[in-house]
Order: sequence, then C-alpha cells, then structure tokens
Amino acid sequence: MIRTKIFFALAISLGLSTIAKAQKTEQYSRKIDSIITASTPLSFNGVVLVSQNGKTKYLKSNGYKDFDKKIPLKTDDQFEIMSNSKQVTAVLILQTAEQGKLDLQTPIKKYLPSLTQSWADTITIHHLLNHTHGIVDRDKPVAFKAGSQFKYGNLSYMLLGEILQNTTGKSFTALANSLFKKLKMEKTLIYNTKNKQSVVPGYMNEGNQFKKVENSFLNDDIAPAAGVISTVQDLAKWDEALFKGKLLSPQFQKLMLTPSTTSQHNVFGKESMGFGYNIRFIKEAGLDYYAVTGLGDGFTCLNVYFPSIDTSLIVLENQMPTKSDHWSFKEASIKNAVLKSITSK
Repeated sequence: MIRTKIFFALAISLGLSTIAKAQKTEQYSRKIDSIITASTPLSFNGVVLVSQNGKTKYLKSNGYKDFDKKIPLKTDDQFEIMSNSKQVTAVLILQTAEQGKLDLQTPIKKYLPSLTQSWADTITIHHLLNHTHGIVDRDKPVAFKAGSQFKYGNLSYMLLGEILQNTTGKSFTALANSLFKKLKMEKTLIYNTKNKQSVVPGYMNEGNQFKKVENSFLNDDIAPAAGVISTVQDLAKWDEALFKGKLLSPQFQKLMLTPSTTSQHNVFGKESMGFGYNIRFIKEAGLDYYAVTGLGDGFTCLNVYFPSIDTSLIVLENQMPTKSDHWSFKEASIKNAVLKSITSK
C-alpha cells in the first residue's frame, strides 16, 4: 500500500513537471512568434531554433532569402555565422595541443618563423586565443604588452589558422571540414571564394529597406576568424558536441570554457570570456549560460546554451541593421523571452 502511494506520488510529480515544461515551451514559443513577426523597430529576417535534450522544441523561419525575387527563407538555409567561427578555430588549436604538436604557452615565433617583429618572441598562442596579444598589424609594433589588455580583432585568428597549417600540414579548411563531417554537420562548411555556395545572401537593413551585400569581405585568409557557413540545426549539433565534452579531453574542455578575460557587450552587458572570444559566461536572472554572437557582411547571429537544462537557442539572420543601437536587437529580445520563461516559477 505504501509503495503504491509512493508510486502515485511520483507519477503525479512527474506529470506536473511535464506539464510545467510544456507550459514554459508554449510561453516562449508564443513570445518568439510575436518578436519575429513584428516589424518594429525593425523586421526579423532569419531562422530561430530552440533545442532541449537533443530535441527540437521550436523551429521557424521568417522573411526572405531573396528580397528581389521574394523567395522565402527555409529553416535549413545556410548562413554566414561570422565571429561564431572562432569557436571552431579554438577547438582545432586545442585538439592540436592535445596531440602534442603545439604548446599554448610557447611564443608564436616557433610556429610562424616568417614573422619579423620582436613581439613574436613574447606573444603566445594563449594570447592569440583570448585577444590579449596587442597585435594591430603583423608588420608593425604591438599596441600593448601581451597579456596586459584585451582588444578584439580578426588578425589573431588568421594567425592561428596559419599555425594550424604549419603544425598539422593541413589547411584550416581541410581540418574544419573534417571535423564537421565527423559531427555529421552536413550543411556546414568553410567559405571558399573559388566555389559557388548555397549560402543565403546578406542584407543591410536601414529602416526596413534591405540592400544586398554584393561584395563579401570574406576570403580564404580570414576564414579562421569568420568563414564558417552553417544552419541552426547544425549549430545545435555543435553545441551538443562542444558543451558535453565530445570535442576535447576534460583538461582542455575546462580550458576552453574557463573565463580568462572580461568585457562589455551590447546584448549581455558585463561578461567573462574564454577562448574563441565569443564564448561568454553570463549569469542573468540567477541562471548561468554560455553565449556567442556574430555580426557583419549583412548577417547577425546568436547561439546561447543553458547547461542546467541542456537547452540551445540559435538565431541566424541574413540581415544586419545599419544603426548600431539596433545590432542584435531581435536576438536579444528572443534570448530574453526564453530566459524569462525558463526562470519563471
């Protein structure tokens, strides 16, 4: 009799928990719907995915792949993810360090002997990874002593791409595409100027007037900093691998996800960051989460992972507002909607 009562009590508890989770999902789903269909202060043009425990809870697209031809976006369309790409480069560097082919604390002159500036004898791979290197140009003096300040840029990750080439004998593109294949990220690849790709075009948005970006700033050299093309579904697979320790050993996983610098962000406010710059460590509304962003070339991207509930929120837009106060506006609104539903009682 006692066992029966315990069984029913557990069943009721589990049932109530399931109902509560369903209500929370419905709550943020309605809110996201209202955000991506609203035209003020600017329109949303992209795809949103919420995945929990490896299962899709929300997936919708809104807007156009081609504004002139009025071709609507699909949920599996491929977008440039901009600085989100730096995570991939950081993982490849750490995997190479695991293999004993490079050391994070060794000056980069060892791996890039063509560098002529004296700073190559003091700046380490670690400094390149977390943007505390001070390099402004590979042929000019540094702006500050390595490790003394934080200054974000793409150059350090371009140098990391060269280091990967020199230490593994393989190009960044070959290494990254091999990793994507292993993770079954079938629609993720590295931008290549020589091949036509199915990536959606990027647009600049000024007052909800969309102008296509005709000349991408991407090229083969900048690929390790901003050259990954992906989908929301594939980025959910990336989160699954990265945050659950499937890419790195426990030692290097901890290194990847341990804060090493602090900064200020227009979406997250004060933040702590690890390797890959965009891997941010945030505590908001009593909840810890990781977040990455990307912006440029007519694209806006957001990837947030809530480890306590194993949930990913991924937003990819093929538009970039011309006004800086609107950068990532929709992404921040969607993130806040999901966060509010998660933390509500």
